[in-house]
Amino acid sequence: MKHLQEITLSSQKIYEGRILNLRVDQVLLPNGKQSSREVVEFSEAVTIVAVTPEQKVLLVNQYRYPVAEILLEAPAGKKDPGESPESCARRELQEETGYTAGTLQKICEFYTTPGFTNELMHVFLARDLTPGQQKPDEDEFLQVTEVDLQEALDMIYHGQIRDGKTIAGLLAAFNLLQKNNFAE
Repeated sequence: MKHLQEITLSSQKIYEGRILNLRVDQVLLPNGKQSSREVVEFSEAVTIVAVTPEQKVLLVNQYRYPVAEILLEAPAGKKDPGESPESCARRELQEETGYTAGTLQKICEFYTTPGFTNELMHVFLARDLTPGQQKPDEDEFLQVTEVDLQEALDMIYHGQIRDGKTIAGLLAAFNLLQKNNFAE
């Protein structure tokens, strides 16, 4: 597949921000022509599908400024430098919902939008949940809700859950749980 690869000729950082960077790369295409690629650099991130013994999932309502909507999402967040995906998942679950997971299982990972960003999302299934105190970041305003797992899947198909990481996480978790007959 090397015949499909592009070769970076130069790279220029255009913007360096708090949560992302933007660079423009000049590349050599497989056909010998040159082109430019705009790349949003973003750290790895996690999303957590937290399932209660009653087969309810913990979701959060959160206003998302870029789309000017309140979205229903799985708890999620970006990894700190040097932090493992599992440690990040445990931290984000506790910060956003107040819950801690007795069992945390990585079920998949995916690139969120590989056409313009390098963000890698790690998806975890959290079970054996223990409630606690929610500790969101100071600029984060969340409302936690429990939704029946099957209802959450229906909400995807009715356009009520439109966040990509949440959709991918719910579908992957449901598939895994179904294969295991919802066993703990």
